[in-house]
Amino acid sequence: MGTLPRYAYLSPEREQVERELTRQGVYDLLPAEVDWQKRQPFLDKMGYKLRPRYRPGWRPSWDHTNLNPTYCEDSISLNTFNVIDAIRVHKDQRVSIKRTRQETTEIDIAQFLSSIRTADNHCVPILEVLQDPFEPQRALVVMPYLRPFNEPDFEAVGEVVDFIHQTLELIAPPNVMMDGRALYPKGHHPVRWKFSEDAVFEITPLSRLEHPVRYFYIDFGISMRFPEGAPPQATGVIGRYKEAPEMSYDVPYDAYKVDVWALGNLFLKEFLEMYHGLDFLQPLVEAMQRTDPAARVSVQDAMAIFNSIHARLNNPLLRWRLRSRTETTSERVVYDTVAVAREGLYHLKRLVI
Repeated sequence: MGTLPRYAYLSPEREQVERELTRQGVYDLLPAEVDWQKRQPFLDKMGYKLRPRYRPGWRPSWDHTNLNPTYCEDSISLNTFNVIDAIRVHKDQRVSIKRTRQETTEIDIAQFLSSIRTADNHCVPILEVLQDPFEPQRALVVMPYLRPFNEPDFEAVGEVVDFIHQTLELIAPPNVMMDGRALYPKGHHPVRWKFSEDAVFEITPLSRLEHPVRYFYIDFGISMRFPEGAPPQATGVIGRYKEAPEMSYDVPYDAYKVDVWALGNLFLKEFLEMYHGLDFLQPLVEAMQRTDPAARVSVQDAMAIFNSIHARLNNPLLRWRLRSRTETTSERVVYDTVAVAREGLYHLKRLVI
């Protein structure tokens, strides 16, 4: 470990407080983490390296030191009980490992979608499926490590347009994540996303405009697979589809049209209601969210509407910053000034190159 910043160390008074908190078990493994620690030897044997916190016999690295636990990587617990990050050793690749039940359709659907080898397939690849060594009815599903699609925040109009383009290429249940490696060339912590891998330094992401990312659909636990040519009729009110107008426990509905509605709802909530300057997307969202499923657009029609909109957008608009609806007038003046300066620097660099 190199030289740490001053904030990574505790005062003598605070050191005593943290020592007592550690003794009381404040930083102990959570019950779900104990389950993962139990599986660490098996995963290690299979070529997956967990963080030090989950290794058998782990002791806090800050114990009996003046290090601040907040900036010790092994103080950071999981934020999802059934998913853990790991390193796939032979490829030095960060992955996510999910515990799920064998008898559900989630694994079959995920593997089927993962097998579609086309450029427009945005379903998360399944790298490997391992049988849980302690619970035969469960499996450990290995996937590339992804982070939330809106972390970090979108900054430019073109970034939103790219997101919509990618998610319309192959609509699936709208649980969307992002491969953010292009934004963090030196990596980031898998749980504390805004920090370096050692959890000490807060880091600034690169621009999505200059360093494009790829988005993926995840989580197929409540998905259904229909035989080719069969009508996509479903019943039930589950997941984030509950708001869709046609949802019913007993009246069949078109599952594909519900997916369209749900993705349109995501566009509405995450973009149109959060930012100014995206009104050009309104016709697309309205078409995707029509109350009558028969009048609602299909996936193909939604993409056609988007392509028509996209063709009319010019490069200066795509590069312009997103303006939050909660932004004050004074903030707008400052941020617009910075955006103009940044755009000028961008064009100057292009002239020099």
